[in-house]
Amino acid sequence: MAIPTIAADAPAFVRRGINLADPRLGAAAVQTSDDFFAPMARMLNPEPAVFIPGKYDDNGKWMDGWESRRKRVSGYDFCIVKLGVPAVLAGVDIDTSHFTGNYPPAASLQACVSSGSIPPENTAWTEVLPSVALQGNAHHYHAIDTRGAAFTHVRLNIYPDGGVARLRVYGRPQPELKTGTPIDLASAMNGARVVAANNQHFGLASNMLLPTEAANIGEGWETRRRREPGNDWCIIELAKPGQLTGAVVNTAHFKGNFAERCSLQGAFVEGGTDESLITQAMFWPTLLPEQRLRMDHAHTFDLNATPVITHVRFNIFPDGGVSRLKLIGVVEDC
Repeated sequence: MAIPTIAADAPAFVRRGINLADPRLGAAAVQTSDDFFAPMARMLNPEPAVFIPGKYDDNGKWMDGWESRRKRVSGYDFCIVKLGVPAVLAGVDIDTSHFTGNYPPAASLQACVSSGSIPPENTAWTEVLPSVALQGNAHHYHAIDTRGAAFTHVRLNIYPDGGVARLRVYGRPQPELKTGTPIDLASAMNGARVVAANNQHFGLASNMLLPTEAANIGEGWETRRRREPGNDWCIIELAKPGQLTGAVVNTAHFKGNFAERCSLQGAFVEGGTDESLITQAMFWPTLLPEQRLRMDHAHTFDLNATPVITHVRFNIFPDGGVSRLKLIGVVEDC
């Protein structure tokens, strides 16, 4: 299995957000105008696209992505993707890796709200990304501002035809959460997000918030080897303000590189910016004092009903990897 890498020029929405077009979260490519050369489902594969020289199928060269045939009439091709959960969109990566003489020159993105798997023909689509130029064998990152509106589906339009290796749609889920019922307030599927992390050299901190089990160390948060005093950390905005009662710190798959210790701090935050929290978080009250961790193990800690908080700072000492973090708590009306 290939381990996903983080492009050096990946913007903040990639490093902090969740890929809503991930089939492991329930996303699916549900309709396309044409996928003669390569099936639409392949475009959502969570692993990086690959190129296999000399590999062909019945229709031509095997390509790792979605590819339509050469269009000989007017119009353009499209693919509709049902997102894993309704969400406010933050950005998109239209990845044409390995598509060189067969990539589309331009693309746009629309979004809609639909209760069905496939939106009906009379669906009202909202343009969230106007037509942009594409290059071959490249990532195309574009921020999206939906002004707080949540969507269930996106429609990728390519002009006029060609191939896209991967489509990543980043955003923040907007589920309805009930008060009084214990849930994972650090789950990205519930709306939690990473605000900042001091280092994400080998794996994104946002990986820790995914609801699925990590398949390997590449699907967790891993920092570089620390060669100076101090420790690594990340700041997480909870899905909703709440009281925490427990934490699960899972070092699954991390053996010679797991974090040796961890701790939690937290606070109720009002106002400010993500950047302003970085300094503030150093002085937040301790929710969980330093605890020793073991390799490849799920550690459960009681938190004894913290004050109502909105953010936590998760510290690891001195560096290393954690695959998943769960913060169990109860949503509070504020």
